[in-house]
Amino acid sequence: MSDLLIQNTRPMGGAAADILIRNGRIVAIESGLVADNVTVEDAGGRVAIPGLVDAHTHLDKSLLGYPWYKNEVGPRLIDKIDNERAVKKEYGLDAHIQSMRQSLQSVGYGTTLIRTHVDIDTDQGLVALEGVMETRRQLAGVVEIEIVAFPQSGLMRRPGTVELLDKAMAMGADLVGGLDPCGMDRDPKAHLDVIFGLAEKYGKGIDIHLHEGGELGAFSMEMTFERIRALGMQGKVAVSHAFCLGHSDWNMTQGLIDTCAELDVPILTTAPPSREVPSLKRLRAAGVRFGAGVDGFRDTWGPYGNGDMLERSMLLGMKNNLRRDDELAMALDVCTTGGAMAMDRADHSLMIGGRGDVVIVEGETVGEAIVTHQLRKLVVAAGNVVARDGKSLKVRP
Repeated sequence: MSDLLIQNTRPMGGAAADILIRNGRIVAIESGLVADNVTVEDAGGRVAIPGLVDAHTHLDKSLLGYPWYKNEVGPRLIDKIDNERAVKKEYGLDAHIQSMRQSLQSVGYGTTLIRTHVDIDTDQGLVALEGVMETRRQLAGVVEIEIVAFPQSGLMRRPGTVELLDKAMAMGADLVGGLDPCGMDRDPKAHLDVIFGLAEKYGKGIDIHLHEGGELGAFSMEMTFERIRALGMQGKVAVSHAFCLGHSDWNMTQGLIDTCAELDVPILTTAPPSREVPSLKRLRAAGVRFGAGVDGFRDTWGPYGNGDMLERSMLLGMKNNLRRDDELAMALDVCTTGGAMAMDRADHSLMIGGRGDVVIVEGETVGEAIVTHQLRKLVVAAGNVVARDGKSLKVRP
């Protein structure tokens, strides 16, 4: 952590002000600030926003640095999962190198907080977790990385995975992951027994991938709600994707949304154009914590994406038909402060006492910054300058 004075900026596109950070925390936001023993950066009148938050990605899957991957994978979820395991083995993919590449690319775009799901399966064991944990160690002070131990290939359908997931939590994974209890394992009770049991054993939270749509997804969510109530895990269980919340049955989805609010279940989206997704406005109106992420990109699943959460806020706005400038600001909040709150980080905002994560962006207003998503002029993490002009200061391997 460092002491830094950012002069001549416009926090959230408002009036000109300076931002003073000491010991990694924002201590003053006002014009004409003067301070001793600090590094000074001139923002040139540009807009300042909080550090961007990628609340759902897969650092161990990236093919950044490899030649273009020709995708000929089948349409089913299991096709993509099985193909990925085979390609990882064929390439000898090093999760440490790949997660470093993606993390530092994201830092260049202004991301200062990441939640990554890391594959735990019987083919590769705990190698991917070890690699991403080493990346987290090496990038301490550059970007915060939170790790979900993720059974990508399923739990009950692949004997031995439960034991590996247990070891992953003992090694220091931050959350227990789950995946489509009905559609993947076809045994939702056993699947939920395992992940809630591990969460209780290690005193950790849960983040469940729920691709299941419509009534099947609603059923899985309701079973999850039952576990949360029974175990008193309100606020400790997040649902990623939650495509079922985008179903056309308004009454069904509103009931699920209201229960998410009641049990404090955060929802994490990637705003994919190919699927129905949870409504930003409806979740916000209900008081549901809501974050977003880039998901995987440039991997065996698909070619799209680059790690830019400012661009993702634009895609989130497009998916939710947000057009007004105040609505665009809502989309940015999901990709900054709101995403951090969904990850239980309540201090990730441009406010006195907030963590000193600041991104200086181009644009007359926040809306223009989102829509044009030009190169980030400056990225600051806990008072340390970690990127300039779209590139991290730490060289990517």
